[in-house]
Amino acid sequence: MKQKRNSISINILHLFYSTALSSILNACALIILASYLQSSQYGLFSFILAFAMVMGYFTDAGLSNIVLREGAKQVVTQEVLLSSYVKLRFLLLIFTFFLGFITLHILYFDGPEIIQTGYLLIIPLVTGVALQSIGTTYFQLCEKMQYSGLIRLFSSCCLVLCMLTGMVLRFDPIWMCFLYGASYLFAGMFALVLVNRYVAISLKTPLHKGMFRNLWAFTIGGFLFVLLPHLGPLVLKSTLSLKEVGLFAVAYRIPQALQQVPFVVAGSYYPVLFRTFQNGEKKRNLDHRIIQTKIMTILGIVMTLPFFYLSDFIISVLFGESWKDASLPLKILSLMLVLQAVNIALADGLSSMEKQTQRAVIQVISIVTGIIIYILFSRSSGVFGAAVAGVCVEVTALIGFWICTAQRMSLLKRVILPYGIFISTGFLVVDFFDPASQVLALSFHGVTIVLLVFFDKDLSGKIMSISKRFILKYQTRKRRQVGGIENKRS
Repeated sequence: MKQKRNSISINILHLFYSTALSSILNACALIILASYLQSSQYGLFSFILAFAMVMGYFTDAGLSNIVLREGAKQVVTQEVLLSSYVKLRFLLLIFTFFLGFITLHILYFDGPEIIQTGYLLIIPLVTGVALQSIGTTYFQLCEKMQYSGLIRLFSSCCLVLCMLTGMVLRFDPIWMCFLYGASYLFAGMFALVLVNRYVAISLKTPLHKGMFRNLWAFTIGGFLFVLLPHLGPLVLKSTLSLKEVGLFAVAYRIPQALQQVPFVVAGSYYPVLFRTFQNGEKKRNLDHRIIQTKIMTILGIVMTLPFFYLSDFIISVLFGESWKDASLPLKILSLMLVLQAVNIALADGLSSMEKQTQRAVIQVISIVTGIIIYILFSRSSGVFGAAVAGVCVEVTALIGFWICTAQRMSLLKRVILPYGIFISTGFLVVDFFDPASQVLALSFHGVTIVLLVFFDKDLSGKIMSISKRFILKYQTRKRRQVGGIENKRS
């Protein structure tokens, strides 16, 4: 069933409210779990979760990006494309379990608790991630993001309910891990049912050969993109105690969860970037990338501010005094929200222009750099050093993505340089406020962001255009309603 596409602004709206609500629910689940587990238990959970998320990517291996690329060409029907995608994902799921559990047994053959926790968390979680991704990719292809948002919200609700159930029934920590994974599986089943309402998935359909073109570049690049956010917990287990890994994980999980908000904009622009590039519309492609980068940068700044200035208060309120040592790492790691937002926009631009190889090379450099600095910084400065290392990894990636980006000077002049100066100056100047006046500093910095949006012609013009469009639609709908009432009367 072919569906009418939404506009970019409508898709952003749908994804924004769903992502905001799901992020709040995920944060609630994080608070519930952290308050229920000890720091060492939470450290073990964070390590296994990072391992599971990396495995989860291997069930995709870049295929979702291939689906968007092939869908933009419109050379095959959605039924053929999605059926090919589903068959390949199930094959990759089996291969991922086989390779992942062998790796887990080889690395931690003397850690039965790690292996047992791994099985109970990984199997339902990775399966659920694969099923959810089938749904979100299909609706991203159709540019109907309200359904992707619905899947995300359902997943978050399942997660909170499962954590509350385990806490009320006083489950052991290992079974809390199982419930965490099961919530993803429930949401994955929901996503598959939702997709089946709009398109028929047939295992008898022959594989679309275009799914394999340049797949290796998407696979490597996508894997590295997924690995980067989980690099800290994976590496730090060998340099810090489980308690310290738990402190880092609590601080790290907050910006990691909020990273989904910039993905709202990225998810709405991604299919459009593919379509404009495939159609040879280079100027429109560049304009979309500039607007996307500006919007995502603003979102990153807005999310960073409260955690940068109020990290002590937030940690105390959410997790209690026993986690107070995580406040300084949270302040540092909050800067990742700005850097990650820009990196996502630049990386998506490379992918849409079929420069996946360059993207993969930059990610390899970032990974190698990250491993080295995580080890060095954490050994010398503990959790504080690990937090600084996390920010340094994102800076490395940003420099690399910008160098490989087409029309890099336009992006530098219109986005990266002015916004970079604004962000750096703002944090350096405003952070000199007395710690007792952090709320004032936050308010002052917030006002400067509003002024930045107001004086930016691209953003203010975009806001005015969207506003006029909504007003016009509202007036048109009102006229039709009035006309319908008058016709009934006559």
